Amino acid sequence: QVQLVESGGGLVQAGGSLRLSCAASGVIFSINVMGWYRQPPGKQRELVATITSSGSANVVDSVKGRFTISRDNAKKTVYLQMNSLKPEDTAVYYCNAGGVRRTSYLPPRDYWGQGTQVTVSS
Repeated sequence: QVQLVESGGGLVQAGGSLRLSCAASGVIFSINVMGWYRQPPGKQRELVATITSSGSANVVDSVKGRFTISRDNAKKTVYLQMNSLKPEDTAVYYCNAGGVRRTSYLPPRDYWGQGTQVTVSS
């Protein structure tokens, strides 16, 4: 079984910083794309940032210049550095691993973490 375990969430004042981590564990042959999504209170889950196994990263416009996604393939871990946080960044942040192969011959599938709460106070 593959598990994604997130850490690093918490309460921070506006303008502050947090760093989220998400480590994948279990029998894993490869992970194609890793990313972060968030679900603000009362809203739908939305994409924040993604990064491929080769390091190609994308972040959505609302966090561009403030959030940076990075990845350590050897550790099967993805990070989200969040700077200049705003109250509207308050949400549950979810880690996603896309195109995970547990072996070279099994089909890929996606996995989700349990989520970590980020609260930004004004």
